[in-house]
Amino acid sequence: MRLAIFMPSFGDGGVERMLVNLAGGLARLGMQVDFLTRRRGEAYLDLLDPAVRLVETGRSGVFDVQPFMLRYLREARPEFVLCGKDRAGRAALLARRLSGVPFHLVMRPGTTVSERVAKRGALKRWRAFRLIRATYCSAAAVVGNSEGVVADIASIARLPAERLHLIRNPVVTPDLATRASKPLEHPWFVAGEPPVILGLGGLRTQKGFDVLLAAFARLRQTRPCRLLILGEGRLRGALEERANDLGVAADFALPGFDPNPYRYLARAGLFVLSSRWEGSPNALTEALAIGCPVVSTDCPSGPREVLQGGKVAPLVPVDDVAALADAMEAVLATPGDPATRRAAVSEYTVETCACRYFTLFEGLRGRGVGRP
Repeated sequence: MRLAIFMPSFGDGGVERMLVNLAGGLARLGMQVDFLTRRRGEAYLDLLDPAVRLVETGRSGVFDVQPFMLRYLREARPEFVLCGKDRAGRAALLARRLSGVPFHLVMRPGTTVSERVAKRGALKRWRAFRLIRATYCSAAAVVGNSEGVVADIASIARLPAERLHLIRNPVVTPDLATRASKPLEHPWFVAGEPPVILGLGGLRTQKGFDVLLAAFARLRQTRPCRLLILGEGRLRGALEERANDLGVAADFALPGFDPNPYRYLARAGLFVLSSRWEGSPNALTEALAIGCPVVSTDCPSGPREVLQGGKVAPLVPVDDVAALADAMEAVLATPGDPATRRAAVSEYTVETCACRYFTLFEGLRGRGVGRP
């Protein structure tokens, strides 16, 4: 079986990193896997399994990428094309129509679409839902990474249950423990220093880092601690200004993106997911797999599933500064059992997820190619 994972444009790494992990897992199961992206220099592509063929598209737009896609489809003739973003799905469908090369399209949305487009105007929201329905209704299967994402797509695209599948994110890689044990030279992570609270992700509204910063300032009034957020984004300046206003700038750091955040997770006193919405929160899953104590917002969707309704770690309401600060203080005081946290994410290993995708592809083989 030949699979093309089509990811022409990269964002801040969440979906992309999961597809890189999945590509390697499927290649190890014997699939021929091509990873199609605009250029080789994107983040995480250095982690691709050597058995995966990396193919540069040179372009990323729905129409701009068509000359490449037509050549690729006619030469490689993949049985399956897996897309992690809606625009890639639209480009793949157009290429299938223009080339005449049949394949099964599998869509893999990474977040709850309803939350992502909720603040758009009525016309833009209608257009987004219309494009989603057109794309997903032409797919042979749609795979959600959480129950919330599956339910969201079912509601928007109005797909029958047999075309919707739940397969968790392939977050826990075989080398996760090794990467977490790598050295970390940072003055905050030496013996005797206050505990470091860690945030991880793009500096954008979705991640709720403004609320995390406010909760940290509240917590710091009663106990020594520091806040470090790994990631980049347009809200860097606003967060730095807010830290100054709150009087916590000396104990707040934004080091930027780090390709190995696991070194920080392994040494942090606490990881906090402060998001307003997610699909399946990879950083939370990784923190649990490493054994790091965690606190999370009860955002749609994913955290409630991963944390088993709050049994594994506290869930707090979205945008509730006081509740978040109280939960952070409680977990810093009583971190709990790392083994319980690791056991909570046993379903998120690359091997488990790859096997479930492989089974899905085998099932699709019996259908008419190119038809849902």
